[in-house]
Amino acid sequence: MPLFFTIGIMRFLYEDNHLLIALKPEGLPTQPEFIERLKKQLKEKYQKSGNVFLEPIHRLDKPVSGLVLCAKTSKALSRLQAMMRERKIEKRYVALLTGELPALEGELEHFLFHDAHRARVVPRTHSEGKQALLRYRLLKEKEGKKLVEIELLTGRYHQIRAQFSAIGCPIIGDAKYGSTLSWKGEGIALHHCRLQFIHPVSLQPLEISSDNCSMI
Repeated sequence: MPLFFTIGIMRFLYEDNHLLIALKPEGLPTQPEFIERLKKQLKEKYQKSGNVFLEPIHRLDKPVSGLVLCAKTSKALSRLQAMMRERKIEKRYVALLTGELPALEGELEHFLFHDAHRARVVPRTHSEGKQALLRYRLLKEKEGKKLVEIELLTGRYHQIRAQFSAIGCPIIGDAKYGSTLSWKGEGIALHHCRLQFIHPVSLQPLEISSDNCSMI
């Protein structure tokens, strides 16, 4: 997977007075390191003397790369948080898997329990299990590796990683969830590649994609 960044410089894909969408590299936690680097870059860009308001609307796991949506104003923050709760922000990922998928495309449903820095699949009747839903479709297959596009319908902890592991298709590089293959650097072969939503202030439709949606 190619790197998007030079040292210390985060790549912005969209910015206005209310929003910032930037690319997070693999191996960097969303909070606090990635957000603090973005704040520093904004402060230098606009020569601000005071604090920079910047809050992530969602997070990516440390080994996952891709788009992170941030609010630059309190108005945008509250509206985007509501949109996230109401599932009005469409998030798509690509992942490189091993194993045999149950179908070329479909929906996965599991119930997940957040247990000691990992997500564990539990029965539907588990008192603390939370429903996890995603849709996927196979884009390409090569030498036993499968590139899939994923639409995330719920936002559970380690959801994509745990759900594909549960069906015997771990993400390449994700040793925590059963992969025996390595990936590049500190990452796993999972990339958040597209965001689609209505701008919370201007009410204009936005669709932002990265240029790294193919891994094979």
